Amino acid sequence: MPKLRVHNLAMSVDGYVAGPDQSLDAPLGVGGERLHDWAMVTRSFRTAHGMGDEGETGTDDDYIARGTTGIGATVMGRNMFSPYRGPWEGEAAEWTGWWEDEPPFHHPVFVLTHHPRPPLVLADTTFHFVRDGIEDALRQAYDAAGGLDVRLGGGADTVRQYLRAGLVDELHVAIVPILLGAEERLFEDVGGPDGYECVEHVASAGVTHVVFARRTG
Repeated sequence: MPKLRVHNLAMSVDGYVAGPDQSLDAPLGVGGERLHDWAMVTRSFRTAHGMGDEGETGTDDDYIARGTTGIGATVMGRNMFSPYRGPWEGEAAEWTGWWEDEPPFHHPVFVLTHHPRPPLVLADTTFHFVRDGIEDALRQAYDAAGGLDVRLGGGADTVRQYLRAGLVDELHVAIVPILLGAEERLFEDVGGPDGYECVEHVASAGVTHVVFARRTG
């Protein structure tokens, strides 16, 4: 049965997945880019983002690669796709994501939004803008995935919504040894963890990988 999976969600040791004062120039907030230093040097990340096929291998690279294996569609929040809020007008209407002309997804992507926007096609990725809530976006993603799993992207609020609804089957968090102090906290108001268990706990040179899976039975 297809699953909803969260992969490579980088989090500071004080629980934040973005820093304070997010802006167009600092989409992850002040200091937030440090959350992803470990990923950006891996071979899998660099290959997926058109940065060449050289990079570090090993534990971190293995986890990055797992994030695309068996995935047929992605769901993400508007904050992950765009820095703009409100109707898709003016500069917001011209925005095509953070990934330029060739996004790294290579499958359908469903973006949560409150405002209508027609689908956006970039290379082999089509972005669909869904106004009817998280469950409708997930239904559409499962349909588009053709039996494969669906990956859930950020931001933190989007992941929290799906966790609160009990829809996440697997959650991989990469805990980065930095302090951010404020802004987007991952596990804010998501309820008790009784429905999940830790199935992996692996430390690399730079981060600690923790994977939670839905309890069976």
